[in-house]
Amino acid sequence: MSFLNSFDISTSGLTAQRLRLDIASENIANSQTTRTESGETYRRKMVVLQEVPSTSFRTRFNSLLNRTASKGGVKATEIIEDQRDLNPVYNPDHPDADENGYVMMPNVDLVKETTDAMSATRSYEANLTAFNALKLMAQKAMEVGK
Repeated sequence: MSFLNSFDISTSGLTAQRLRLDIASENIANSQTTRTESGETYRRKMVVLQEVPSTSFRTRFNSLLNRTASKGGVKATEIIEDQRDLNPVYNPDHPDADENGYVMMPNVDLVKETTDAMSATRSYEANLTAFNALKLMAQKAMEVGK
């Protein structure tokens, strides 16, 4: 793995964690949304992350020749909706209440979303620290040549 690929790995981590934070923020913002554009109750969204594996030297060399290089890191493969049950809340005055007075509220748990947001933030900071350390190493390496 070349030195510059480490930047790509850290950058992929930054991008993935930013998406996780965006989705957690969206979930928190919609925690009381009983009707979306499609007319359904909002459902919690989750990001599916997948490893982008580093490859062996031979595979990497051949892929570089063909310009199909896999550099390692992480990528978001999809954003899925949580299929857990919605939360029924008794509120007969609500416009979306059923005939029994229950409103189906989103399956968003604010504690879980806050925890996910904190986790994404810490992971983002760790990737940023690694990126800055790599940048510092590159600067020091350039100073050696002076």
